[in-house]
This record gives sequence, structure tokens and C-alpha cells, in this order.
Amino acid sequence: MREKSIYCRFVKGAIDRFLAAVGIICFSWLYLILAIAIKIDDPKGPVIFKQERLGKNGKVYWMYKFRSMKVGAEHTGSGVYSNDKDDRITRIGHFLRKTSLDEIPQLFNILKGDMSFVGFRSPLTYHPWKWEEYTDEQRKMFALKPGITGWAQVNGRKTVEWNHRIELNVWYAENVSFLLDIKIFFMTVFKVFANSDNENTGETVKR
Repeated sequence: MREKSIYCRFVKGAIDRFLAAVGIICFSWLYLILAIAIKIDDPKGPVIFKQERLGKNGKVYWMYKFRSMKVGAEHTGSGVYSNDKDDRITRIGHFLRKTSLDEIPQLFNILKGDMSFVGFRSPLTYHPWKWEEYTDEQRKMFALKPGITGWAQVNGRKTVEWNHRIELNVWYAENVSFLLDIKIFFMTVFKVFANSDNENTGETVKR
């Protein structure tokens, strides 16, 4: 338990910020190429999409992504991405989502201290439900920072209904360790290259 506390309080954050800084520098050329491609594809909208998400202890923060959908997409339809046939996605957006490259601006979230590389996938402030509607058990997942990837992402990703997704996140919060984070990292690499579990195939929320 003491080792877990030291890892979560000091080591995990230090590793996150170091790797985020290295990643931002190494991927600077890619940021430029993707930014140009996004503007050519849909010049009316911004390159970076910002959205309010629930973070550690339920604190609201702005998550950054490369914009993969048309302007105002979050206010039309379900407001939530469903699959690659969603007509709100731009042409470059299909590529960004299939390769998960839309996520790399979150390196800046990590550098700021809002996020971690591994944690729970931070939910919207209104989906699957508002902060006030989470049970005490479900709120345990918010004890850590949200991550670009996490235990729920490598165990079903978008195919997992939210209640079970939260159960997986709670399990991670109670069992977090350096070795578990390494395992999740390599499982994530495999999932991204295989483009597996990247579409909602059933009900995403059951109340």
C-alpha cells in the first residue's frame, strides 16, 4: 500500500510529465502536418477541439484533441461519436480516429497536470451522467487522474457499457502499479495497431 501511494503521488506524475515533454518535441513535425491537413479538409473550424471533461476528484478540465468532426457536432445527433459511418466526421477525421492520432494533443493535458498516460478515460460532464449522479463506489475511479488509455480501454474500449467500464476503472484505481501501467501501455499499442473495439456496438449506457 505504501509503495502504491509513493508511486501515485510522486513517480507516476514525474514519468508522465517527462514522457509528455519528450513526446511533444518528437511529434512537433506531426502536429504541423496534421494541423495543415485539418485546415485544408475543413477550413472553417479550429484545428484543436476543446471539450470539458471530468477529471481527478470530479474537477472539470478542458481536454484537447485534434478536431475530427464538423463544427458543432457535439450538439447534433447523440452528441457522442458512435462509429466510422457517423456523417459528422470529416474526411481527415476518419483517419485521425482510426489511428488514434486525434488524441496526441492530450500530451499537453499531461504536461499541465490534468491527465496521465494511464488512468480512467475521462467522461463528459453530462455523459454517461452528471457528477452528482455517480455513486460513492463509482467515484472511486476519480481518485486518480484520467488517462489517454486505461484498464477499461484495453478490456473492450467502446464495446463496454459504461457501468462495467466504470467497474474496470475502479479496479484499476484500487490496483494501480508501475507494472500494471506498463502492461496497459503495451496492450494499448496492440489495440491501436489492430484498430479493435473502436466502435459502439450496443447500448453504451444502461440505467
